[in-house]
Amino acid sequence: MLAALTGLFACQLAGEFLVRALGLPLPGPVLGLLLLLLFLVLRGSVPKSLEVTANGLLRHLGLLFVPAGVGVITQLEPIAGAWPGLLVALVVSTGLALAGTGWLYARMAHRPKGRKA
Repeated sequence: MLAALTGLFACQLAGEFLVRALGLPLPGPVLGLLLLLLFLVLRGSVPKSLEVTANGLLRHLGLLFVPAGVGVITQLEPIAGAWPGLLVALVVSTGLALAGTGWLYARMAHRPKGRKA
């Protein structure tokens, strides 16, 4: 578990480093996640220790939203002035997420049984 957590944090650190070094306009953890995806695709499988660690983190994912929720509540006044833009962003991002999920499901559901993604 410690090795898997170290690997996850190393990917995040590499993403942060690359974003700052190259001046990329995206969050470091997102680039770190893409680096992790690239590593896993090149490897061809997910190591068992990483699978166990990731499932443990996902089981308690709700706890990770508590600090963000508290931050939103403490900043209600500044957010109140920006509610139209936030509403549009929420509706558009939700629509894109639903469309992307539906497209991926349709693509995966019609895939021949023996063929890998």
